Formats: sequence, structure tokens, C-alpha cells
Amino acid sequence: MRIIAGEFRSRRIEAPAGMSTRPTLDKVREAVFSSIGGSFDGGNMLDLYAGSGANGLEALSRGMDQAVFVDNDRRAVSAIRKNIDSLGVKQQTRVLSCTDMKALVILKEEGMTFDLIYMDPPYAKQKNREILNLISDYELVEKDGMVLIESLKEDEFHEEYEHLQFEKDRVYGISRITWYRGK
Repeated sequence: MRIIAGEFRSRRIEAPAGMSTRPTLDKVREAVFSSIGGSFDGGNMLDLYAGSGANGLEALSRGMDQAVFVDNDRRAVSAIRKNIDSLGVKQQTRVLSCTDMKALVILKEEGMTFDLIYMDPPYAKQKNREILNLISDYELVEKDGMVLIESLKEDEFHEEYEHLQFEKDRVYGISRITWYRGK
């Protein structure tokens, strides 16, 4: 795995050992980040179900100011921390080793908001609608911020939420990426 573009372009990053994570393919990450503008002028990013941290590190490489990584698998958290250290971005990052629900509560209580949230849960354990409800209810997305969900291509999410509006979706191989925008 590698960072696709930006400050850390072509730098290699580690994936967690074992079969508990499924990293976003480089070509999918490249297509997704290109579709949302390619680069950022600052902002905060939440990498939910972070795995290796590739999506959050890609966002930092492309100009995000801060990234919060959430995963409850100890091997994933270890890989994320190694990747953060190897890129020298410790001051711009935070790693929460806990469940998705607990992390969202913590972030809400701290008053955090995000310009980009990337959700890439294990396909077999998805609870995307429940998490989207919480993200909306907790108002974690900035107005015009984006929430991206990586899921199986058979999954479809077109519902609107109080603070999130469905924007579009695209299929990449076995994966579907769904875009929501904060309102």
C-alpha cells in the first residue's frame, strides 16, 4: 500500500497483519479522492474503521490539517501508529482505540466537527445506517462537508438524514462508494 498523491506521494504504508481488515485498494482511493477535489485547503478528517489509516493519511498528504483515526482492532491501531510515525505526522493526528459508537460519543462531547468522514467498516459487520444517524444527530459534519461510505456494491444508501443529504454513489469492482454532504 502507498500514499497516492500530495506531500507523501508514493510513500509506502503498512497494513495490519491478519484477515480482520480489508484495506481500500489504491485505485479506489485515488478515484475517490480525485472525485472530491484531489486536494484540501485545511480541515479535519475522521477515518472511521481506519484499518491501516490509509484514507486519513491520504487526506493529510493532500492538505487536511488534522486526522482522527478510529479502530478497535489492536493490530490495526498498531499499524496506524507505525504509519503515523513513519510519515512524521504525530502532531496532526489522534488515534482512538475503541468502538465506532464510543468514538462518536467522545467526538460529540468534545465538540469536534469534520470536513470529511470516511467510513470503511468490515463488509460483514456494517451498521452504516445506524452510524449515519449518529453522525447526523451529533452534527459531526461541517456544512458542505462530506461523508463517504465504502460498502459492498450491492449495498445502497439513498436515505436523507436531518443534517446529511445523499449526493451520489459509484461502484468500483466489488465496492460501492456513497457520498453524503452535510447540510
